[in-house]
Amino acid sequence: MKRVAGALVSVLLALTSASGRETVAPPGFEVVATGVPRPLQLVLDRRTLIVLGPGARGDSAGEVYRLDLGALPVDVSRLPRVRVPFLDGRLATLGSMALEPVSRELFVGEENGARVYRLDAHERLAPYLDGLRRLPGGSALTFDGAGRLLLVDHADPLLSPGEDRPPSGLEHLRDEDYRGPLIFRVTLDPTLPLPRRLDRMPPLFPRHWGGRAGGAMLPRLVAVATVGDDLVLTASSGVVYRLAGEQLTPLATLPRGQYLRINMVAGLDGTTYVSGGFSIGYVFAIKKDGSVVTLPGPIGDPQGIALGADGYLYVAESSLHRIIRIRVAD
Repeated sequence: MKRVAGALVSVLLALTSASGRETVAPPGFEVVATGVPRPLQLVLDRRTLIVLGPGARGDSAGEVYRLDLGALPVDVSRLPRVRVPFLDGRLATLGSMALEPVSRELFVGEENGARVYRLDAHERLAPYLDGLRRLPGGSALTFDGAGRLLLVDHADPLLSPGEDRPPSGLEHLRDEDYRGPLIFRVTLDPTLPLPRRLDRMPPLFPRHWGGRAGGAMLPRLVAVATVGDDLVLTASSGVVYRLAGEQLTPLATLPRGQYLRINMVAGLDGTTYVSGGFSIGYVFAIKKDGSVVTLPGPIGDPQGIALGADGYLYVAESSLHRIIRIRVAD
């Protein structure tokens, strides 16, 4: 099956190249990289754009490409890449990625999985966190201004049958299983043994939520970004929330649709950019006042996004196997 999937991706890449579609971008966008099999996640490490994808053959947990911003546009198929092998028999693939701002190490998470790994400067992968319930793809990982790792998780005993206890801090719900979103904030501590167990840590949110019905009332949060001291979170319904302290309040509502494997990034002016992911072929800019601006489109399966110091927003146009960019700031 994996060989068939890999063959299909190769055929799609060939068809895209043959049709010349890689030279056509939505108005205002320019193509800066082609030949990337299904790019999923983007982060910027100074002048290097890091791309995470599943690879063309389907025989690894993921592939990492590093693109020099000074050498764009580029055909990525001609560049070296780091192939991340499956680490165990579960064949879990990587679907989220964040850059630690001091060490410049990558943290990558299993899509719909239970683990987060650290990829160091020598491309060595090691488990860092275990015990998540259901980590989504997209912007499920990010770092705040203090260098703490933020994670979006989802607890549901029906989806995580291996759970034998509720999240730490919610033990009073032991007889009434909590189902709903969990937001964690983890301070990196090199003195602690790895992997660290997230199911033994209290969540940042919710803190005092009561019962099964209460958890069900919370939105299905799928992505997180930081704006100052606050968090901005997007639900699968397209409602965007601000989390200040323990208060979760609506900030904006995106066009109607199902938002899966979406990505978020915030600019210095407080504008938050959200990609539409699988189903919504646009990228949205959410201002601090909650107003929503739709960037040009449609875009072929927009997933990973990264905002550069050069004022460009980089977008992984996954279904067309390329990276495009648009200037959003001077």
